[in-house]
Amino acid sequence: MHKIARYLTGVGLALIHIGALAAFVPALFRLSDLALVAIASYCTGALGVTLCYHRVLTHRSLRLRKPIEYCFALFGTLALQGDPIRWVAVHRKHHAHADHDGDPHNIKLGFKWAHVDWLYRHNIAYPSEEEIARYAPDLSADPFYRFLAYAALPLQLALAVVLFLAGGWAWVVWGVFVRLVFSYHSTWLVNSAAHMLGYRTYRTTDRSTNCWWVALLSFGEGWHNNHHAFPFSARHGLSWFEIDMTWWHVKLLAFLRLADRVRLPTEVMRRRLAYGKGL
Repeated sequence: MHKIARYLTGVGLALIHIGALAAFVPALFRLSDLALVAIASYCTGALGVTLCYHRVLTHRSLRLRKPIEYCFALFGTLALQGDPIRWVAVHRKHHAHADHDGDPHNIKLGFKWAHVDWLYRHNIAYPSEEEIARYAPDLSADPFYRFLAYAALPLQLALAVVLFLAGGWAWVVWGVFVRLVFSYHSTWLVNSAAHMLGYRTYRTTDRSTNCWWVALLSFGEGWHNNHHAFPFSARHGLSWFEIDMTWWHVKLLAFLRLADRVRLPTEVMRRRLAYGKGL
């Protein structure tokens, strides 16, 4: 990543976190604000990033009807974690080099690096523009995703204006700044905590773990060892006690015939990689 881009990313993240502190101002807190941040976080985090960016676009674990896919991708863009093309390319490179040289957020470089430092500090593993095109050729070829690559910041500003007109500064603070901070850290914890803390059910060449509290914060993404064992799987919580809220969405969408081509590992695949005998 270019030095100026890294600097701007760091400044932007700092300002967003500072803006979220305004939530502690009593005049900017109402019950409607909590409802707003819950709904907005669900749309941008659960539907946008977890379901669409990750399981649909990155791993093609299922296929959504195009209008639904584009709508959820728009939600993901409003999470301000990067446009779909860049996000997918970074994540695919992570899987190609997980916890080894070449991984953009290699946990071997420490918790803080894997959590946030990789985004704004000098990072030789961050994919170049050529690598982004190579890791995400399917999205790069789609005009809608090329549009979102340029529209992320204008869309966020437009959302802020709408929230201000509807609910004043309180809705801007909660609907933009607080929401973004929650979304950031729930996603970043998958890169950091879910490569350090928890248990491992499957043998993989990385340090991925299943971390229950990260799974709760990230709508099921914390069952990360399961995911690295079977990246193609639309379901991450593979055991009965592993709550995967995003998988519930997949089943509902499939039932409504808004999704198909749902991919899951077979029992043979699971037994082959599982530690010990059986599951």
